[in-house]
Amino acid sequence: MKNQSVKNNIDWISVFIYIALVTLGWLNIYSSSLLSTDGTYQKQLIFICCTIPLIFVVLFVDGKFYEKYASIIFGVSLLSLAGLFLFGKTIAGQRCWYAIGSFTLQPSEFAKAATSLALAKYLSDTQINLKETNRQIQALAIMLLPVILILPQPDPGSALIYSVFILVLYREGLPSWYVWTAFITIVLFVLTLVLEPYVVVIIAFVVLAVIHFKGRAVDRNIILSAILLALISGFVFSVDYVFDNVFKQHHRDRFNILLGKSVDMKGIGYNTNQSEIAIGSGGWIGKGFLEGTQTKGGFVPEQHTDYIFTTVGEEWGFAGCLTVVALFAGLLLRVIYLAERQKTKFSRVYGYCVAGILFIHFFVNIAMVIGIFPTIGVPLPFFSYGGSGLWGFTILLFIFLKMDANKVNEW
Repeated sequence: MKNQSVKNNIDWISVFIYIALVTLGWLNIYSSSLLSTDGTYQKQLIFICCTIPLIFVVLFVDGKFYEKYASIIFGVSLLSLAGLFLFGKTIAGQRCWYAIGSFTLQPSEFAKAATSLALAKYLSDTQINLKETNRQIQALAIMLLPVILILPQPDPGSALIYSVFILVLYREGLPSWYVWTAFITIVLFVLTLVLEPYVVVIIAFVVLAVIHFKGRAVDRNIILSAILLALISGFVFSVDYVFDNVFKQHHRDRFNILLGKSVDMKGIGYNTNQSEIAIGSGGWIGKGFLEGTQTKGGFVPEQHTDYIFTTVGEEWGFAGCLTVVALFAGLLLRVIYLAERQKTKFSRVYGYCVAGILFIHFFVNIAMVIGIFPTIGVPLPFFSYGGSGLWGFTILLFIFLKMDANKVNEW
């Protein structure tokens, strides 16, 4: 069994879906940038060609290497993020890249795989029990360290991605109240932006009262309910201050447009409005490859990067969008299936990290493009233009496929 090659053991279903996504991604980049003079689609083709030797390197390395040196890989990744403050190149107000001649490299794209390895390494320790507070703090610290370095760049889109690790921690035993607290916090924040704070507090009071009186008599605790209401009230009445003084103006504008509190079709809301027009104009089967008028007219800014899905919608229609969604869903389900059949906890946790990162990128990007999520700059995996993103996602996925292929050697 140990002599079986990676070729025989690798999950070819995942590989074929990966190839399909990368191919479709390049076709849409080609279409959206065909009239540009900066050679976008030619550069992306070079990036794709470079993934071939990259995949071979990832698969050639022994699977145990990633577990043994996970902490070192994570440390190097953190140093690369910290180095941006001294040596990074600023593009469009963000200091997120290292410049090597005309080539740029974005370390945050590789930090996702490094953080996944570090988290898997920590959680695979037999002594780890996420019911213990100190273990929870340590696991959350691994998740938050790259976020602390990414947010000031500023790159809120990349920082948001790391929130998905909460679900991985929950899968491995983190108390559910962490997830519920995060969910309720988001709901209260959005409600307070839509309604008056006192109305939200009244709603919270009613909900807590119903929960209190519907619960078992032995579980009723009026003091705990009062403390929860006080905490909720304090948070709700602080939302306006945070929104007005912590968020930047373009963040406030995006939330206001998303919530229907303001309309700005020519300013901050232009991208989303044009992407909705492009996708809607595609109808059921689209206008045809290279026939998109919104695409060719350049009406949607950043169409080859964050808004690449608009090209899919306009030229391939609902059928094309459904195909892309089905491919992503297929890859996610396949990764989860493979994660569940791993023989080691390290491989299983890493597999769930991979699925989580791909899911949040896929979900947020498409939600952003169709106008149900603020525009924050989250690329669509394997589709959006960029070498760092493509290589980062490729490394992330194929490290796991290497682990899965190596499971025949695990006991």
